[in-house]
Amino acid sequence: MGMIGGGNNAFIGAIHRIAANMDGLIELSCGALSSNPDTARASGKSLLLPENRIYTSYEEMIKNERSLSENERMDFVSIVTPNHAHIGPALMALDNGFHVVIEKPMTFTLEEAKQLQQKVKETGLTLALTHTYAGYPMVKQARSMVQSGTIGKVRKIYVEYPQGWLSQLSEKEGNKQASWRTDPSRSGKAGAMGDIGTHAAHLAEYISGLQITELCADLNIVVEGRALDDDGAVLLRFNNGASGALIASQVAAGEENALKIRVYGEKGGLEWHQMEPNTLLVKWLDQPTQVYRAGQGYLSSFAKFNTRTPGGHPEGYLEAFANIYRCFALTLDAKMNGNVPTPEMLDFPGVEEGVRGMAFIENVVASSKSSQKWTSFKI
Repeated sequence: MGMIGGGNNAFIGAIHRIAANMDGLIELSCGALSSNPDTARASGKSLLLPENRIYTSYEEMIKNERSLSENERMDFVSIVTPNHAHIGPALMALDNGFHVVIEKPMTFTLEEAKQLQQKVKETGLTLALTHTYAGYPMVKQARSMVQSGTIGKVRKIYVEYPQGWLSQLSEKEGNKQASWRTDPSRSGKAGAMGDIGTHAAHLAEYISGLQITELCADLNIVVEGRALDDDGAVLLRFNNGASGALIASQVAAGEENALKIRVYGEKGGLEWHQMEPNTLLVKWLDQPTQVYRAGQGYLSSFAKFNTRTPGGHPEGYLEAFANIYRCFALTLDAKMNGNVPTPEMLDFPGVEEGVRGMAFIENVVASSKSSQKWTSFKI
């Protein structure tokens, strides 16, 4: 793995490296870890990278790695820069034969996302999008139960993602994460809806197997002086006739990372909380609620495939993140050796989900500005 961004003091880069390293399948071999040359060099040295594979620009890294022998060069690149700096390295990596792991939202605009989608199609290479929450075993279990018809046809989906970390004007107080995430020139058209609303929308579509076809959005800037939305709500309609509601807020004072989803079908419902991730509640019309737990023998093959520890040993955010890298790595390994990846290996978010995420942002912003109650979901 080569990494672009994620140098010293960068939050998400360290998370990616821990996740990639967890199963012993991936080695960080090179990096262009900062746009600041001094930081890039210092970061590479602190990670014990070879001097000749510490780069000060992604262009230098991709060009040089391409010139190395096949058994020495990186196999893929992980892009962990702010949103506006995704498309350039992703396209260059694909053009030079390197697979890609990329942070969400996938790009800065929907048009860029479509451009990246076309490049993946042209090259036949693999792209993984780090929608972390799709990696949790009990999210996999919920998806499997919907697919198998356990709860019947899906009728209603509620998904909420409240955080409180932007309850004050932190971007003006030296908070680096707040600074770029609330800056339209680096984050894009949306704030909270781009940062966490996309996670909620992806989770709703991933578990249900449905797609959003219409929406009605209301975005708010609650903290005075902020340039992008920090709060919002969206009514949803799905392609099977189901309806839903999505809430994303970063001004819910006192909340940490309280992502929660409820999916209701004709026969029962499913409920999952990110802050209690090893538990899935299964609710029925005519019998008591069941509590499904990670690590148990009754779970689906997809849940088991993404579980590392025996029941009762908590697996959390880092393990879920690592599951995306693990499935991606196993898929690449199978393809490189002429084998067919299993369905379990292939179960990670990719470029299609990235396009839908960017379309979600565009449509939510357009809907919020529109006087119409409902607007079609356009890609």
